[in-house]
Amino acid sequence: MSRIAGRFTRVEPRFRVRKLVLGLLSDLPRKNCWTIGEWAGERTPDGMHHLLGRAKWDADRVRDDVCDYVVDHLHDDQAVLVVDETGDVKGTGTAGVQRQYTGTAGRIENAQVAVYLVYAGRRGHAAVDRELYVPRSWTSDPDRCRDAGLDQDTAFATKPELATRMVARFLDAGHQAAWVAGDEVYGGNPRLRTALEERGTGYVLAVACSPEVTTGAGRFRADTLAKKVPKRAWQKLSAGAGAKGHRFYDWAVIDLAAPRPGSRQLLIRRNRSTGELAYYRCYSRAPVPLTVLVRVAGSRWRVEEFFQSGKGLAALDEHQVRRYASWSRWVTLAMLAHAFLAVVRADEHTRPAPDALIPLTCNEIQRLFITLVVRPVHDATHRLGWSDWRRRHQARSQASHYRRQATQA
Repeated sequence: MSRIAGRFTRVEPRFRVRKLVLGLLSDLPRKNCWTIGEWAGERTPDGMHHLLGRAKWDADRVRDDVCDYVVDHLHDDQAVLVVDETGDVKGTGTAGVQRQYTGTAGRIENAQVAVYLVYAGRRGHAAVDRELYVPRSWTSDPDRCRDAGLDQDTAFATKPELATRMVARFLDAGHQAAWVAGDEVYGGNPRLRTALEERGTGYVLAVACSPEVTTGAGRFRADTLAKKVPKRAWQKLSAGAGAKGHRFYDWAVIDLAAPRPGSRQLLIRRNRSTGELAYYRCYSRAPVPLTVLVRVAGSRWRVEEFFQSGKGLAALDEHQVRRYASWSRWVTLAMLAHAFLAVVRADEHTRPAPDALIPLTCNEIQRLFITLVVRPVHDATHRLGWSDWRRRHQARSQASHYRRQATQA
C-alpha cells in the first residue's frame, strides 16, 4: 500500500483505500461497497462509494504503480505479455454494456467486456493493465458516453487495438518483455502483429486455419500446410504444467517467408488424444528453438488463471458501479490485491516447502493472511447498526419505486 499512498493527497482516502483493498482480499461471500464497508467497520457504505466515484485520485497512475510492483517482484528476462478479454454480466446502465457473448455466462447477455494485459514469468503472473471495451453502440452516442463518465469523443477501438495500446504503454514505460501471446482475436489482426514486429517484440499468437500464409513454396492455408508435415517432424513437448500435470501435445513448425527482417513461423499444435489442431503465427528477431515457441504458446493459459483467481480471490468482477471512473478504480485495486497474492506466492516458492506439503497457493495465502493478520472483529452494536441502515435504505428505495408506479398509473 505504501507504493500507491502518494497517489492520495488526503489522509482519509489514503486510509480508506487500504480498507477497500483488504476487503477485496477478505473471505466475504460477496464483495461490494456495502459488504466491504460493514466488514471494515464503517457505519455506512458512503465512504467507499465516495472513494470510487468522487474522491480525487488517478486510477491510471495507480495502475502504473501496480505494473511497477509486479515487474519488480516477478521480473523475468523471458517474460510473456498475455492479452485477452473477459466479460461480466452487468446492468444496461453500466459503462460499455451491450448484448454480446461472454464466456463467463456461456451465452449472449448484457455484458461489460474488458481487455487485460498479464505479465507472465517463471516466478508467477499478474495483470499489469486493463482497458474497457466500448462498443460502437456507445461511441456513436455521445450523450450516453457522457452520462457514464466516458469522454464524449471516445472513439471506437477493437480489442486488438486496445491490446496494442497496452503493450505500447508497458514498453514505453521502460519495462521489458520478450514475447506477446494471445488467442485468435489478437493473432488474426495484422496491425497488432506489425506493431509488435516494428518494436522487435516476439509473439506467438493463435490464428484460424483458413487465412493463407506465405512459405518458400507459395501461399497456403494453415490446415493445408498441416497435412504436408511429415510424421517425423512432430515433437511431443509440454506446453507447461496444469492442474493435472504437464500439458503434452505434438508440435510442428514451418518457416514462413517475409520481405522484412526477422524469423517468422507457423506453429502447429496437435492434441494427442483427439488429433485436434491449433495454429499460431510466430515472430522473433532471430530464430529460436521450437521449445521456446511452445513455452510462449503455453503461457497464454496464464491469463485464464488470472481471470479465475482475480475474480475468485480479489473480486475483479463483483463491482456494482455504473460510471467508467468507478469501474477503472475498482478493477485497478482488484489487480493490486491479486498482485499482492502473486508476489507473496513467488516469494514463498523460493523457500523449500516442508515434507509432504505443496508450496503455498494464492488461495491458501489469502486464507492465512485474512485469518492471521487482518480479520476484523466487530461487536453486536456494529452489526445491528448496519442491519438498520440496510433496512432504512431499502425502505426508501421501495417508497421511491411505489411513487414512480403511482405517477405512471
